Amino acid sequence: MKKTLALLCLVTLGTVPMHADTAAERLASSAVVITEVMDARDKGIPTDLLAKSKCIVIVPHLKKAGFVVGGEYGRGFIVCHRGGAWGAPAALRIEGGSFGFQIGASETDLIMLVMDQRSVDGILNSKFTLGGEGEVAAGPVGRSATAQTDATMNAKILSYSRSRGVFAGIALTGATLRQDLDENASMYGKQMTTKEIVEGTVKPPDTAAELLNVLKKYSTMQ
Repeated sequence: MKKTLALLCLVTLGTVPMHADTAAERLASSAVVITEVMDARDKGIPTDLLAKSKCIVIVPHLKKAGFVVGGEYGRGFIVCHRGGAWGAPAALRIEGGSFGFQIGASETDLIMLVMDQRSVDGILNSKFTLGGEGEVAAGPVGRSATAQTDATMNAKILSYSRSRGVFAGIALTGATLRQDLDENASMYGKQMTTKEIVEGTVKPPDTAAELLNVLKKYSTMQ
């Protein structure tokens, strides 16, 4: 029965339009997502939170679908601060699902700010469960929102989503983050783990230049 339900979910996911099929396209989409979110005046991510974060996870066009069984799947990147600058991006997959009566399909842009080193270490260890190993809270929105919430004091990961133009903090639990070795190989021309990329001295691919420039721009704004 579970196999049948999972198959139905995959079929539903297959009806969602596909975007950003290559690493280069996903990097470009990630830069666009950050730019549009941060340019939303008082509805974007607080710049001081972005500057204080250890890492950012960006998953453009996260697929969500449901037909009795719900599911989500996406490919994106983690970029971490290193020596006062943003380092090379490493590829991640996000996977998750929930049982319940639901129907429909959508695409969502997902952003997570990783605020503590322990969560970073967990994400770099191949598989990481949101809400299990890592405490996740809906991130505050707005330029001055950090002073108005306790979430930034306690949460290890702050999560946001944008769907149909609406951007807000979300509580995301149950999904897992995994390293995407195939995508890493595509970007760097050889097999590399996410940990090797984030903690190493690898040169970012040229296709990541726009994303890194955008992150630098918005994490240094006051």
